[in-house]
Amino acid sequence: MKNNLDVSYDTLIPNNVNLSSDRRVLKALEKWHPGYLTWWNDLGPKGFQESNVYLRTAISVDPKGWAKFDYVKMPEYRWGILLAPQVEDRRIPCGEHYGKPAWQEVPGEYRSLLRRLVVIQGDTEPASVEQQRFLGKSAPSLYDMRNLFQVNVEEGRHLWAMVYILQKYFGADGREEANGLLQRASGSEEAPRMLGAFNEETPDWLSFFMFTYFTDRDGKMQLEALAQSGFDPLSRTCRFMLTEEAHHMFVGETGVGRTIQRTCEAMKEAGIEDPNDIEAVRALGVIDLPTIQKKMNLHYSLSLDLFGSEISTNAANAFTAGIKGRYGENKIDDDHQLHNDLYSAVSVKNGAIITEDVPALSAINMRLRDDYSKDAAGGVKRWNLVISKAGVPFELTLPHQGFHRQIGTFADHNLSPTGEILTDEQWKDAKGQWLPTTADGDFIKSLMKPEWEAGKYAGWISPPRIGIDNKPGDFEYVEIHMA
Repeated sequence: MKNNLDVSYDTLIPNNVNLSSDRRVLKALEKWHPGYLTWWNDLGPKGFQESNVYLRTAISVDPKGWAKFDYVKMPEYRWGILLAPQVEDRRIPCGEHYGKPAWQEVPGEYRSLLRRLVVIQGDTEPASVEQQRFLGKSAPSLYDMRNLFQVNVEEGRHLWAMVYILQKYFGADGREEANGLLQRASGSEEAPRMLGAFNEETPDWLSFFMFTYFTDRDGKMQLEALAQSGFDPLSRTCRFMLTEEAHHMFVGETGVGRTIQRTCEAMKEAGIEDPNDIEAVRALGVIDLPTIQKKMNLHYSLSLDLFGSEISTNAANAFTAGIKGRYGENKIDDDHQLHNDLYSAVSVKNGAIITEDVPALSAINMRLRDDYSKDAAGGVKRWNLVISKAGVPFELTLPHQGFHRQIGTFADHNLSPTGEILTDEQWKDAKGQWLPTTADGDFIKSLMKPEWEAGKYAGWISPPRIGIDNKPGDFEYVEIHMA
């Protein structure tokens, strides 16, 4: 098969999969396209569909130069079907088919399991766009507004990526599932999105930054695992999605970091030494560090739930089938089949937290979640560096893995952020110290005043160190034309 690095624009849908000669799939995608545009206009960024936004668009899958930047109206963005280059003689990297040639067609015995994985991944992509649709109106700068819209259009493209897999490889069932991805909606009572975290509100920009840091990082881990798939088209799809996903986590990490920096600067300017003097810090028009910790606790715990139950037969089956691997599968030194391997799992038994060895095959989700926690800790370390450099005596910490959990082994237990088991009464009395309260949310919302003058930033957040595409500080990232 030809390795297409460049994107073809000879059809309505830009692609590097030779759609122009695949009439059946092209026709199915063209039929799906109007519904997608209706969804985008109805549930995408509210009020900015006529604005010119300085966006990057993929023009290649060559890592050395895959995107171009230009002004575009979001409904005219060229969403496309993009797969990473095919690896010659690629082999299945895990499971009972380990070492055999990767599949180019869906293996019949795994059809249902594979389709479900694709649908769940696909369902998360439009969900986050829906959750963030109102944020543009309170953007703290044109720079941040542009980053929001970049994340949104790329999540839209990731939906296209999964729909292509469904339409091409799953026939009538795939077409039905593709339509279903446009019929569910985040927070809907009748047809909510499939995963809980994607039905939560994103009421303010700190929530958006936390979401793109923590929840999009879950997306990264899931995509990394699917990139190990023995089903080669899914592997290639996810490998290119990861290229785009990196920017989403960058938006989150730097957004939280800039919020922290501005808080520390304001405290120093005002001579406030105690970061726990919340009233005094808030009076400066910035978000106090204890509230940032609470938001971190919330988004981290919601994101851990996305990994599902720690001990999972479904995850074991997907690994054994070779359709979903582990994070960094090729770097793990074992037999990649896990017949006799063990993994340390944490759980609650007889009122105590214990660690015990369990079959590694059944703990696939737990291993991926542990890898996620290590990955997430890196950004927290960098946020703490901002605080320590400012000389403020405060340290952000990730809560215990059992804190505020709704799914898995800790779901029926109340744990503090440091891992103590609490009674229902103790939890009820203390949770307002650890999770954002209504009053915290109201205060953050009170700061969400838009700043749309080029080069200006709202008072609660610092400017970035460098502009997108190396643009100067006063660059007009969005030419606003309100719809």
